[in-house]
Amino acid sequence: MLQVKKRPQENKAIILFKNNISGWLIMIPALILFMFFVWEPLIENIRLSFYSAKGIKTIDFIGLKNYIDVFKDPAFIPAIKNTISYTIWSLVLGFIVPIFMAILINEMVHAKGFFRIGTYFPNVVPGLATVLMWGFIFKPGETGILNIILHQVGIGPQVWLNDPKITIPLIVITMTWKSAGATALIYLAALQGINPELYEAAIIDGASIWNRIVHVTIPNMRNLGRTLLILQVVAVFQILYEPMVMKNGGPNNASISIMELVYNLAFGKYDFPKASAIGVLLSLFLITVTIIYNKFIKVQDM
Repeated sequence: MLQVKKRPQENKAIILFKNNISGWLIMIPALILFMFFVWEPLIENIRLSFYSAKGIKTIDFIGLKNYIDVFKDPAFIPAIKNTISYTIWSLVLGFIVPIFMAILINEMVHAKGFFRIGTYFPNVVPGLATVLMWGFIFKPGETGILNIILHQVGIGPQVWLNDPKITIPLIVITMTWKSAGATALIYLAALQGINPELYEAAIIDGASIWNRIVHVTIPNMRNLGRTLLILQVVAVFQILYEPMVMKNGGPNNASISIMELVYNLAFGKYDFPKASAIGVLLSLFLITVTIIYNKFIKVQDM
Protein backbone atom coordinates (compact mmCIF):
# COMPACT_ATOMS: atom_id res chain seq x y z
CA MET A 1 0.00 0.00 0.00
CA LEU A 2 1.53 3.27 -1.13
CA GLN A 3 1.93 6.01 1.46
CA VAL A 4 1.52 9.57 0.31
CA LYS A 5 4.06 11.87 1.86
CA LYS A 6 2.50 15.01 3.28
CA ARG A 7 4.18 18.28 2.39
CA PRO A 8 5.19 20.25 5.41
CA GLN A 9 2.73 23.07 5.96
CA GLU A 10 4.16 26.45 5.11
CA ASN A 11 4.16 29.14 7.70
CA LYS A 12 1.00 31.28 7.44
CA ALA A 13 3.10 34.45 7.41
CA ILE A 14 5.11 33.16 4.42
CA ILE A 15 1.90 32.23 2.55
CA LEU A 16 0.43 35.64 3.29
CA PHE A 17 3.61 37.32 2.04
CA LYS A 18 3.63 35.26 -1.18
CA ASN A 19 -0.02 36.07 -1.87
CA ASN A 20 0.56 39.77 -1.38
CA ILE A 21 4.10 40.14 -2.73
CA SER A 22 3.10 42.75 -5.31
CA GLY A 23 1.56 44.90 -2.58
CA TRP A 24 4.71 44.63 -0.44
CA LEU A 25 6.88 45.63 -3.39
CA ILE A 26 4.76 48.74 -3.87
CA MET A 27 5.02 49.58 -0.17
CA ILE A 28 8.79 49.08 0.16
CA PRO A 29 9.79 52.63 -0.98
CA ALA A 30 7.28 54.20 1.41
CA LEU A 31 8.41 51.96 4.28
CA ILE A 32 12.06 52.86 3.67
CA LEU A 33 11.25 56.58 3.66
CA PHE A 34 9.10 56.16 6.80
CA MET A 35 11.93 54.39 8.61
CA PHE A 36 14.46 57.01 7.51
CA PHE A 37 12.40 60.14 8.27
CA VAL A 38 10.37 58.90 11.29
CA TRP A 39 11.79 55.90 13.12
CA GLU A 40 15.49 56.75 12.83
CA PRO A 41 15.07 60.33 14.18
CA LEU A 42 12.74 59.01 16.88
CA ILE A 43 15.25 56.42 18.09
CA GLU A 44 18.09 58.95 17.89
CA ASN A 45 16.00 61.44 19.88
CA ILE A 46 15.45 58.88 22.66
CA ARG A 47 19.17 58.03 22.73
CA LEU A 48 20.17 61.71 22.81
CA SER A 49 17.94 62.34 25.84
CA PHE A 50 20.19 60.11 27.98
CA TYR A 51 23.45 61.90 27.09
CA SER A 52 25.15 65.20 27.65
CA ALA A 53 26.08 66.84 24.39
CA LYS A 54 27.93 69.65 22.74
CA GLY A 55 25.50 70.71 20.05
CA ILE A 56 24.24 67.42 18.62
CA LYS A 57 27.49 65.55 19.38
CA THR A 58 26.98 63.28 22.38
CA ILE A 59 29.65 63.28 25.10
CA ASP A 60 28.76 61.27 28.22
CA PHE A 61 25.92 58.99 29.25
CA ILE A 62 24.12 60.72 32.15
CA GLY A 63 20.99 58.59 32.52
CA LEU A 64 17.87 60.45 33.66
CA LYS A 65 19.62 63.74 34.51
CA ASN A 66 18.12 65.56 31.49
CA TYR A 67 14.65 64.44 32.53
CA ILE A 68 15.23 65.68 36.09
CA ASP A 69 16.58 69.02 34.81
CA VAL A 70 13.49 69.45 32.62
CA PHE A 71 11.25 69.62 35.69
CA LYS A 72 13.56 72.23 37.23
CA ASP A 73 13.25 74.51 34.19
CA PRO A 74 11.18 77.58 35.24
CA ALA A 75 9.32 77.59 31.91
CA PHE A 76 8.35 73.88 32.01
CA ILE A 77 5.33 74.07 34.35
CA PRO A 78 3.89 77.20 32.63
CA ALA A 79 4.34 75.47 29.27
CA ILE A 80 2.45 72.39 30.52
CA LYS A 81 -0.38 74.50 31.95
CA ASN A 82 -0.62 76.59 28.79
CA THR A 83 -0.66 73.52 26.54
CA ILE A 84 -3.51 72.04 28.57
CA SER A 85 -5.29 75.40 28.33
CA TYR A 86 -4.79 75.40 24.54
CA THR A 87 -6.30 71.91 24.41
CA ILE A 88 -9.35 72.85 26.49
CA TRP A 89 -10.03 76.00 24.48
CA SER A 90 -9.55 74.14 21.22
CA LEU A 91 -12.16 71.59 22.29
CA VAL A 92 -14.57 74.37 23.26
CA LEU A 93 -14.03 76.32 20.02
CA GLY A 94 -12.11 74.28 17.48
CA PHE A 95 -14.05 71.05 18.00
CA ILE A 96 -17.59 72.45 18.21
CA VAL A 97 -17.37 75.08 15.44
CA PRO A 98 -16.65 72.64 12.54
CA ILE A 99 -19.58 70.44 13.58
CA PHE A 100 -21.89 73.45 13.67
CA MET A 101 -20.63 74.65 10.28
CA ALA A 102 -21.10 71.21 8.70
CA ILE A 103 -24.66 70.86 10.04
CA LEU A 104 -25.53 74.39 8.90
CA ILE A 105 -24.27 73.78 5.35
CA ASN A 106 -25.96 70.38 5.23
CA GLU A 107 -29.33 71.91 6.15
CA MET A 108 -29.05 74.55 3.41
CA VAL A 109 -31.20 74.20 0.32
CA HIS A 110 -29.42 76.70 -1.96
CA ALA A 111 -25.78 77.78 -2.55
CA LYS A 112 -24.20 74.78 -0.82
CA GLY A 113 -21.25 74.79 -3.24
CA PHE A 114 -20.56 78.47 -2.56
CA PHE A 115 -20.47 77.95 1.19
CA ARG A 116 -18.32 74.82 0.89
CA ILE A 117 -15.72 76.83 -1.03
CA GLY A 118 -15.97 79.74 1.40
CA THR A 119 -15.61 77.39 4.35
CA TYR A 120 -12.46 75.79 2.99
CA PHE A 121 -10.86 79.02 1.75
CA PRO A 122 -9.03 79.95 5.03
CA ASN A 123 -7.26 76.58 4.87
CA VAL A 124 -5.63 77.66 1.59
CA VAL A 125 -3.98 80.66 3.27
CA PRO A 126 -0.41 79.81 4.41
CA GLY A 127 -0.15 79.28 8.15
CA LEU A 128 2.41 82.05 8.73
CA ALA A 129 0.31 84.53 6.73
CA THR A 130 -2.71 83.63 8.85
CA VAL A 131 -0.80 84.24 12.09
CA LEU A 132 0.59 87.58 10.86
CA MET A 133 -2.85 88.70 9.66
CA TRP A 134 -4.53 87.92 12.99
CA GLY A 135 -1.58 89.51 14.78
CA PHE A 136 -2.44 92.79 13.03
CA ILE A 137 -6.13 92.32 13.87
CA PHE A 138 -5.40 91.82 17.59
CA LYS A 139 -2.61 94.39 17.71
CA PRO A 140 -2.84 96.52 20.89
CA GLY A 141 -3.08 100.28 20.63
CA GLU A 142 -4.84 102.53 18.16
CA THR A 143 -3.30 100.94 15.06
CA GLY A 144 -4.78 97.47 15.61
CA ILE A 145 -7.49 96.59 13.09
CA LEU A 146 -9.97 95.44 15.74
CA ASN A 147 -9.30 98.53 17.85
CA ILE A 148 -9.86 100.75 14.81
CA ILE A 149 -13.28 99.11 14.31
CA LEU A 150 -14.11 99.48 18.01
CA HIS A 151 -13.10 103.15 17.87
CA GLN A 152 -15.80 103.72 15.26
CA VAL A 153 -18.46 102.66 17.77
CA GLY A 154 -16.98 104.65 20.63
CA ILE A 155 -15.00 101.92 22.42
CA GLY A 156 -11.44 102.65 23.49
CA PRO A 157 -8.42 100.55 22.40
CA GLN A 158 -7.99 97.16 24.07
CA VAL A 159 -4.75 95.37 24.90
CA TRP A 160 -5.85 92.05 23.33
CA LEU A 161 -2.78 89.79 23.04
CA ASN A 162 -1.00 91.74 25.80
CA ASP A 163 -3.61 90.54 28.31
CA PRO A 164 -2.38 87.20 29.78
CA LYS A 165 -5.96 86.14 30.59
CA ILE A 166 -7.16 86.16 26.98
CA THR A 167 -3.97 85.54 25.00
CA ILE A 168 -4.55 81.78 24.67
CA PRO A 169 -8.25 82.06 23.66
CA LEU A 170 -7.32 84.62 20.98
CA ILE A 171 -4.60 82.35 19.60
CA VAL A 172 -7.09 79.46 19.55
CA ILE A 173 -9.52 81.65 17.60
CA THR A 174 -6.76 82.16 15.03
CA MET A 175 -6.16 78.39 14.82
CA THR A 176 -9.89 77.71 14.52
CA TRP A 177 -10.31 80.23 11.69
CA LYS A 178 -7.48 78.52 9.84
CA SER A 179 -8.46 74.86 10.21
CA ALA A 180 -12.17 74.65 11.03
CA GLY A 181 -13.24 74.74 7.38
CA ALA A 182 -11.30 71.63 6.35
CA THR A 183 -12.63 69.71 9.35
CA ALA A 184 -16.16 70.91 8.61
CA LEU A 185 -15.94 69.42 5.11
CA ILE A 186 -14.97 66.04 6.61
CA TYR A 187 -18.06 66.18 8.83
CA LEU A 188 -20.12 67.32 5.85
CA ALA A 189 -19.00 64.28 3.85
CA ALA A 190 -20.14 62.07 6.73
CA LEU A 191 -23.48 63.89 6.91
CA GLN A 192 -24.12 63.36 3.22
CA GLY A 193 -23.56 59.65 3.73
CA ILE A 194 -26.50 59.42 6.16
CA ASN A 195 -29.50 57.57 4.76
CA PRO A 196 -32.04 60.23 3.64
CA GLU A 197 -34.86 57.91 4.66
CA LEU A 198 -33.98 58.57 8.29
CA TYR A 199 -34.62 62.28 7.81
CA GLU A 200 -37.80 61.60 5.83
CA ALA A 201 -39.13 59.38 8.61
CA ALA A 202 -38.28 62.04 11.19
CA ILE A 203 -40.08 64.73 9.17
CA ILE A 204 -43.16 62.51 8.78
CA ASP A 205 -43.16 62.04 12.57
CA GLY A 206 -43.18 65.82 12.93
CA ALA A 207 -39.59 66.22 14.14
CA SER A 208 -38.20 69.77 14.11
CA ILE A 209 -34.77 70.66 12.72
CA TRP A 210 -33.33 70.51 16.25
CA ASN A 211 -34.82 67.06 16.89
CA ARG A 212 -33.47 65.79 13.55
CA ILE A 213 -30.02 67.03 14.48
CA VAL A 214 -30.13 65.49 17.97
CA HIS A 215 -31.67 62.13 17.07
CA VAL A 216 -30.41 61.53 13.51
CA THR A 217 -27.42 63.71 12.65
CA ILE A 218 -25.31 63.58 15.82
CA PRO A 219 -25.63 59.79 16.41
CA ASN A 220 -24.46 59.15 12.84
CA MET A 221 -21.45 61.47 13.33
CA ARG A 222 -20.45 59.86 16.61
CA ASN A 223 -17.66 57.57 15.38
CA LEU A 224 -16.09 60.24 13.18
CA GLY A 225 -16.27 62.74 16.04
CA ARG A 226 -14.45 60.33 18.34
CA THR A 227 -11.59 59.91 15.89
CA LEU A 228 -11.24 63.63 15.16
CA LEU A 229 -11.38 64.42 18.87
CA ILE A 230 -8.25 62.45 19.75
CA LEU A 231 -6.48 63.66 16.59
CA GLN A 232 -7.23 67.24 17.59
CA VAL A 233 -5.88 66.73 21.10
CA VAL A 234 -2.64 65.25 19.69
CA ALA A 235 -2.34 68.11 17.17
CA VAL A 236 -2.95 70.90 19.71
CA PHE A 237 -0.33 69.46 22.07
CA GLN A 238 2.15 70.12 19.26
CA ILE A 239 1.20 73.77 18.73
CA LEU A 240 4.32 75.81 17.96
CA TYR A 241 4.40 78.65 15.47
CA GLU A 242 1.13 80.40 16.42
CA PRO A 243 2.18 81.49 19.95
CA MET A 244 5.80 81.87 18.87
CA VAL A 245 5.03 84.28 16.02
CA MET A 246 2.13 86.15 17.63
CA LYS A 247 3.61 86.71 21.12
CA ASN A 248 6.86 84.69 21.35
CA GLY A 249 5.37 82.82 24.31
CA GLY A 250 4.50 86.02 26.17
CA PRO A 251 3.48 88.04 27.90
CA ASN A 252 5.60 86.60 30.72
CA ASN A 253 5.28 83.00 29.45
CA ALA A 254 1.46 83.33 29.42
CA SER A 255 1.21 81.68 25.99
CA ILE A 256 4.34 79.52 25.74
CA SER A 257 3.55 75.96 24.64
CA ILE A 258 5.47 72.79 25.37
CA MET A 259 6.69 72.59 21.76
CA GLU A 260 7.82 76.21 21.84
CA LEU A 261 9.84 75.37 24.94
CA VAL A 262 11.42 72.47 23.02
CA TYR A 263 12.25 74.87 20.18
CA ASN A 264 13.76 77.43 22.57
CA LEU A 265 15.94 74.80 24.26
CA ALA A 266 17.10 73.22 21.00
CA PHE A 267 17.67 76.28 18.82
CA GLY A 268 17.91 79.06 21.41
CA LYS A 269 20.12 77.49 24.06
CA TYR A 270 21.40 74.61 21.88
CA ASP A 271 20.50 72.22 24.69
CA PHE A 272 19.43 69.38 22.41
CA PRO A 273 19.48 66.62 25.08
CA LYS A 274 17.01 68.46 27.33
CA ALA A 275 14.82 69.27 24.33
CA SER A 276 14.90 65.59 23.38
CA ALA A 277 13.88 64.63 26.91
CA ILE A 278 10.80 66.88 26.71
CA GLY A 279 9.96 65.36 23.32
CA VAL A 280 10.13 61.85 24.78
CA LEU A 281 7.94 62.82 27.75
CA LEU A 282 5.40 64.44 25.43
CA SER A 283 5.31 61.35 23.20
CA LEU A 284 4.79 59.04 26.18
CA PHE A 285 2.01 61.27 27.48
CA LEU A 286 0.17 61.36 24.15
CA ILE A 287 0.54 57.59 23.68
CA THR A 288 -0.88 57.03 27.18
CA VAL A 289 -3.80 59.42 26.57
CA THR A 290 -4.58 57.72 23.25
CA ILE A 291 -4.54 54.23 24.80
CA ILE A 292 -6.78 55.30 27.71
CA TYR A 293 -9.15 57.09 25.33
CA ASN A 294 -9.44 54.05 23.03
CA LYS A 295 -10.12 51.74 26.00
CA PHE A 296 -12.75 54.15 27.29
CA ILE A 297 -14.43 54.19 23.87
CA LYS A 298 -14.42 50.38 23.72
CA VAL A 299 -16.05 50.18 27.16
CA GLN A 300 -18.75 52.61 26.02
CA ASP A 301 -19.47 50.52 22.91
CA MET A 302 -19.88 47.31 24.87
